[in-house]
Amino acid sequence: MTNGNGAPPEQAPPQLNVLAQYTKDLSFENPNAPASLGPQQQQPAINIQINVSAKNLSESEYEVTLSVDGKAESSGKVMFSFDLQYAGVFRILNVPQENLHPLVMIECPRLLFPFAREIIATAVRDGGFPPLMLDPVDFVGLYRQNMERQAAAQAAQTSGAKPS
Repeated sequence: MTNGNGAPPEQAPPQLNVLAQYTKDLSFENPNAPASLGPQQQQPAINIQINVSAKNLSESEYEVTLSVDGKAESSGKVMFSFDLQYAGVFRILNVPQENLHPLVMIECPRLLFPFAREIIATAVRDGGFPPLMLDPVDFVGLYRQNMERQAAAQAAQTSGAKPS
């Protein structure tokens, strides 16, 4: 099939639209206040975990959830902890099937991250601490780690070995 001048018809351009963004779950705990709010002898140890999940809502729509869990500890006591699930609904059109999974698991959370970062900074500040400004996340690296972990788990299953 051609467009009349011998060239193939134009392929529709890829589209990525954000249809909605929302907080699914937000928890902030300040278990040792007011003692934890005073001057500290040392900087707290802050541990952050970030995960991405997605579910298909329709042929072209996906809900992507960015989960961010964190905890700050000083001298063996929890200063604060938080758990945020921030999600978006994305419409993706005209993207080849082989590019769809990386797009959903890399680009969609990359679009959500600045909003999740702001929610966490505000929650920590409202808890009486300086705002926690999360460093940018390498979603490509996170995607690769998850894919390698899945491949290793599948290889262990197919060989009959138990994952360690």
